[in-house]
Order: sequence, then structure tokens, then C-alpha cells
Amino acid sequence: MRNSLILNGLLVLLSLPSLRAQAPASAAASKPAAAASTAPAQQLNRIEVYGESESENLVHDPFPMPVEGTKIFAGKRASVIDLDALPKVQANNYRQALALTAGLQVSEETTPLVSIGYRGIGTPARTQFMQVLQDGIPIHADPFGYPEAYYTPPLDVVDRIEFIRGGGALMYGPQPGGVLNYITHTPLRDAPFGFRTQNIYGSDQLFSSYSAITGTLGPVGYYGYYNHRQSEGFRRNRSAYQLDGGHFKTVTQLDADTRFILAFDAYEQSNEEPGGLTLREYVRDRQQNTRDHDFFKLQRYVASAELQKKISSRAEFQLKTWAGYYDRYSHRQRLDSSQGSNAFGVRPLSNSSSIEKQTFYSLGIEPRGRVDWKGLGGDHTLAAGMQLYFMDSPRRDKLGASADAADGILTGATQRYVTSLSTFIENKFTWGDFSITPGFRLESIHQGVHSKKYDAATRALTQERDVGRQDIQPLFGLGLAYDLAAQTQVYANVSQSYRPALFTESVVVTPGSSAMDATPGLNWSYELGYRGKPRDFFTFDTSAFVVDQDNRYALSKDVLGSAGRSINSGLDAAMQLDLVGAWDELKGSQWRKQFGSLSLYGNITVLDASLHGGPNDGGRPQYAPQYLLRTGFIYSLRGLKLSLLSTFVDDQKAQDGDEAKYNIPAYSTWDLTAEIPISKNFSLMAGVNNLFNEDYFSRVTSNGIDPAYPRNFYVGGSLQF
Repeated sequence: MRNSLILNGLLVLLSLPSLRAQAPASAAASKPAAAASTAPAQQLNRIEVYGESESENLVHDPFPMPVEGTKIFAGKRASVIDLDALPKVQANNYRQALALTAGLQVSEETTPLVSIGYRGIGTPARTQFMQVLQDGIPIHADPFGYPEAYYTPPLDVVDRIEFIRGGGALMYGPQPGGVLNYITHTPLRDAPFGFRTQNIYGSDQLFSSYSAITGTLGPVGYYGYYNHRQSEGFRRNRSAYQLDGGHFKTVTQLDADTRFILAFDAYEQSNEEPGGLTLREYVRDRQQNTRDHDFFKLQRYVASAELQKKISSRAEFQLKTWAGYYDRYSHRQRLDSSQGSNAFGVRPLSNSSSIEKQTFYSLGIEPRGRVDWKGLGGDHTLAAGMQLYFMDSPRRDKLGASADAADGILTGATQRYVTSLSTFIENKFTWGDFSITPGFRLESIHQGVHSKKYDAATRALTQERDVGRQDIQPLFGLGLAYDLAAQTQVYANVSQSYRPALFTESVVVTPGSSAMDATPGLNWSYELGYRGKPRDFFTFDTSAFVVDQDNRYALSKDVLGSAGRSINSGLDAAMQLDLVGAWDELKGSQWRKQFGSLSLYGNITVLDASLHGGPNDGGRPQYAPQYLLRTGFIYSLRGLKLSLLSTFVDDQKAQDGDEAKYNIPAYSTWDLTAEIPISKNFSLMAGVNNLFNEDYFSRVTSNGIDPAYPRNFYVGGSLQF
């Protein structure tokens, strides 16, 4: 019954584009024809949009332009996730932030860390199968050897998120899941000073505060914020967290065609880890904790500089450079070694702990350029660039003599480094309404590790290794697009991608386990879609896709090796329909101006995924539910925004294989949120998350089940001037 409802919902979504022919025709019949213009056609000046200041709160179209700045989006499945379309998203709730975007799956957890998966391509933990960028700069601990995004910017500072799916993201990196690029707010341009502060209080002693200053003085614009968030968490013990972050940037307009941007990010986070649960423990008491002394700390400091130069109306150049410090620290009680690496149902030892400290020093430089050119009977665009990246990362492992030891005996000292040179080029060939965009990326990555191991009892050196590997990987892509009537488009894309070998897969083996055939797996992504915005009140995007992922990695009985090949195919469908706007169009009324808009949205991904070869031949890959459906309503009127958002996810597994303890049952959640302007300068915000108190979980690790948040509330306000 449930599956038939989902399939019926998919058919409804796929049939909605037919409205584009009906509604415009009705509207046209009710209006007199405009007189034909005798004025000669004029070529309008090209407008470059570098970002949006926080005060503007404009909602972007859901699709990027074919060419923006030095970036080409033509022929790719690309989406713009604009948070201004919703009431202010609180506490970085990604279930709500991604409500209008098909395919992205949030793996919810007790900590404030973010995990996002896509189309069953590997584990969503820390979004490690995707490129994650902030204003075009990578924010993983290390994009190659340790691609885990422990940090993501607070959504309050994010104007929009660009999401390019799969291998279509060749201009950003090789990862098979595509790219999430967080575009942050730019300075206020029409005043010397602006200020906003937002403070939220909620369940389990949640307090979230975001304060920002912005303005422009002469040629220099500035934007800075401070963000603090803390909570005791819903678990009975050991689920508290606290984070503090700050950012300051200046944008200097050197002349009409040149600007220079300086930015600095600082972020610190600490959170307790209550531990995973077995299913029996979860059913008995989902709020209990199984760990008493585990915690995690993160520090991140990054400085960046960017030069943007408009060389002419047909050429543009950008140069980015950045330097970063990233420190990851964890303290966890040790397990009985006889239990292996699987901690399900295993209580930690009371007399020892594992202390791990990893530090990442990074340096990167990236020039990009775009040139428009004529020839071959059309107008074309060439975009190219390169990225040179260095990373040095020491790691220290210690054995604590008690469960809460602050320090311990050194058991491992590792020095890791990465040198990477990436070059990429794309050209959009355009003839009338048709464009074809071939692309190429060449990755050259050198990883090296010098490791030492010490005996905990004698402290003597027991092993020393100095190993490295060089990977050179060419990647190809091809995008096609054909513009149809009523602002609709057919597009297709085929692109390669690959996941570079991680440190733990290539040169350093996790203690107690071993690695086999650890070579990067090459992937192919295929996409054929139809999208558009035929009327102001209606947008849609539908596509069929196939992801062919060779040489997947999996841990089976403490051996890390190839899990064979996975082929994931399916359908994406998304639409948003303003019911009031549609009524106005059909009846010639003006209700939207008077009463606001009421948008019905829906998006669904139907996925068929299977493993071929390897130890789990014929099985289903991890985190690959057969359907992921989101739907709901959003009401807006002159700053007032109300939303009712829902998420439905099918059964899935948290690990390749058939172990029942990694099963994740189907679940559904609803969120009700509001942003209410009280005066010109003050707005009230409130919401109920998990409105119907669904008892569910969406994340399972080797430590056990991580329960999702039960029903919770928040209320607060925003003051700005």
C-alpha cells in the first residue's frame, strides 16, 4: 500500500509539467494581444551577480544561469537551494534546509555535525562522497586523504547553496556525489552600517545566537558575524554540545571592473558522545547513553584572498588563495580488543581510553578564467582553471590509563602529506537554442605517510613505515541542453568521477584491520532531464539517472577491500506550484498581491540500487532507500512565512551486507515553522520539529543506533536595522 502511494505521487509530479501548456493558454485568452513593437532590438548589458547582501532577501530561481562568472552550468543537473524561500532555518536543521531539493539525504545524528548522502553513493557520514565548498573554497579536513566535512557554515550566513549533481561537478573536484557550494552573504552596499541579531531558545536548553554587522564605507564593504549555539541534547546524559564561530570579510572595489576580497573564518566546537544503542536498548529507552566519557573537539581557522577581474565584456578572471588550520580531537573509551572493531552491544572498558589528535595544515591556490568567443557559426564560452593544493597532517594516538584520562602513552605518531595539482577545462558551444559542453579534468595526487608505532607497556618503537602513492586520473564529461518554449529545457549529461584513495585505504591501515586492492574506483554518471519555469507560479525538474560506481570500498570482517560494483538508477522529480498565483493566472485576479502566495511543493527520488561482485553480490548498497519523498506547503506574505514540511524515507541499510542490526526502518517526519514580522525591525520566529513525535533513527554506525530527535520546540526573535 505504501509503495503504491509513493508511485502514485511520482506520477502526479511527473504529470505536472503539462500545466505549463494549459495555464498560459487560459491566461492569454483573457488578455488583449499587445501591439507589435516597431523599435529595433537592443543588446542589453550583461549583469554579473557576485552575491546577495543579507538585507535583500531575494529568492533566486531554482536553476542557475548557463554561465555565471567563470562557471559553466549548461548541460548539468544543477540546483540553487535558496534558504530565503523558507522561514529562517534554525540550529542548522538540514532536514528543513534541503526540503525543496530532490535526492539529498540527511543522516540525522545526536551531535551538531552534518552528514549528507546522495543516490546511495557511499556513506553520508560527514558528506565525504561530495565536494563541500564555502565560496568556492574546500572545507573538508582534506579533500583527498581525509574528505570529512566536520565544519559547515551556519545557515544564517548562507545566501544560497549551489548543488551540482554527480560527475557534472568536474570543475570543482573528482568526488562522485557532486558539489555543495555554500555562497555566503555579501556586504550591505547602500549604507555605511547595518546590524542584525537573532536569538533562539528551545527544547533541551537550546540557545542559538547569531549577530552580524555589515556596510560599505567608500570602496570597502565589510561583513562580520559571531555565532554561538549550545544545547544539552535530548539523550539523558552525555549529549551536550557547544559551538562558537566567527567570520569577517572585506570587499574592496578597486575600480569598476576589479574587486578584492579578504576573509577569515574561526570556528570551535565541542560535543559529548552518548554512544550508540542496540535495537533492544533503543526500544527500551532511546534516551539512554552507553558512553560516559566520550567527547569530540574541533578547531578550524582559515584565511582567504580572492581577486575578481572583469577583463572585458567577454572575459573574466578570478584568483583564489587560502591557508587553513584544522584540528580534530577525540577522546573515547576503549573496547575489549576481543570484540574486534564492531561495538554493537559492547560496553567500553572502564580502565582505558583512546585519545586521537589530527591536525591539518593546508594551502591552496586556484586561478580560473572565462572567455566568450565567436566562431563555427555560434557564440561560445570557454572556462578553464587549475588548483594547486598542499596539505601536511600530523596525527598522534595515545592510550589513556583510565576512562576519563586527559593524556596518555603515545602509541602512534604519523606524518601525512598531500600534494595535488588539478587542471580543468570546459567549453560551451552554442548554436541558437542548442548547447553542447565537453569538459576535462586531470587529477594528479601524491599522498605520503611516515608512521611509527610504539609498545604501550615498554614505549619502545615497534614499527616504522614510510610509504607513498601517486595517482594520475583523467576525467571526462559532456553536457547537452536544448531550450524549448515557455522557459523549459531538455538536458543530458554523462560524466566521469572517482574517489581518491583515503589514507586509511592506501597507505595507513586502521589498527586491527587490513586493506586489500585499495585503488581509486572510477564512476560514470548519466542523466537525462526536463526542467523549467514556464510561469512565475510553477517550476519543475525531472530526470532519469544511472550511477555506475566501480570498485566500491567496504569493511568486511576487519578487511577493507573492494565491495564490487554498484549500479544505482532511478528517477528524480521536483515541482513547486503557487496555488494562489495559479488561480490569479486562470481567473485574471490579483489575490497574490493581497493575500500572499501558498506554494505546494513536492520532490521524490525513486532509486533501484544493487551490488555486483564482491562479498555482498546481489545485495543493496548502504543508504540507498527505494524512495525519498518530501512535500508540504509554504505560505508567504510581505515577510510573513509559514511552512509545513514533511519527509518520507523508505527502509534502508547502514552498511553493505545483510546484517539485520544495520537495518534502518522507513520513517516520516513533519516540521511546522514560522517567521512573523512584528515591525519593520523585529521578527518573531517559532517552530515545532518532528511535529507528530515520530520515533525513528536514520543513522547507524559500528557503535550502534544513533536515535533521531523527538518532538522539540523553539521560539525567538530577530532584530535588525
